[in-house]
Amino acid sequence: MATPLLPVSLSVPAERMRFDGTDGLAVAQDIAVEMPVNIIYGTIPYAVMMATPDDLEDFATGFSLTEGIVQTASEIRSITTEPVDDGVAVTIDLVPDRFREHLARRRNLSGRTSCGLCGIDSMDALPAAKALGKAPVTVSAEAIHKALLTLDTRQPLGTLTRAVHAAAWCNHAGDILAVREDVGRHNALDKLIGHLLRDNQSPAEGFILITSRASFEMIEKAAIFGAGTIVAISAPTSLAVKRARELGVTLIAVARRDAAIVFAGALAPHQELAAS
Repeated sequence: MATPLLPVSLSVPAERMRFDGTDGLAVAQDIAVEMPVNIIYGTIPYAVMMATPDDLEDFATGFSLTEGIVQTASEIRSITTEPVDDGVAVTIDLVPDRFREHLARRRNLSGRTSCGLCGIDSMDALPAAKALGKAPVTVSAEAIHKALLTLDTRQPLGTLTRAVHAAAWCNHAGDILAVREDVGRHNALDKLIGHLLRDNQSPAEGFILITSRASFEMIEKAAIFGAGTIVAISAPTSLAVKRARELGVTLIAVARRDAAIVFAGALAPHQELAAS
């Protein structure tokens, strides 16, 4: 993981209150940094996201894919990040053909945000991933359980601040191979997808685990990347379940250390996992 461009947490003075009527205790409390990140293609601003200022190259790559601006990481020639007043400017240089397509598309769409919905001007503009071309590799309950047991140890910023979401990439043995964190759940997933694209990871080789709820946009992002399974700590929405079933994505949610609920797709047969 790259060194953050700016601090991702700050220590601020605060007071820990008590409910028993005794005096509070002055503390220095670590909080997560949230700041505007201006996404710019060429010289043209596209969106301003509220995000945690680390892994911004991953974020720019994943955001570009899930927004439909690029189809592969190779269509991005370069990404530069620069601190600006109270935020960060992220400039993305696309290959010429893709940039021309982006300009033509932008003339027909309002600005978009990480949720994929805010700012669109009609229902026809809703993001729409394509159904998976073939049945995804199924994931075993044992692999999901193994990943859940170790997820807490892979969230340094979350452990420090208790204020960010995480998105993890796990192999079919349940080993967590990569984690990205952000104050925004969509941003965390975009960062993870961007990392996997830049690292040439195949979506068939693992599954996504998120610490947030499974909403429509999270399913869309996972499906655009090509992931066959997404596991969520929290519950899904009705549209998330509907889209997962339509797209052929296995959706497992309300995932706890002792149980989970399969809302779409199916699990693999029992699998004996080697100790890691």
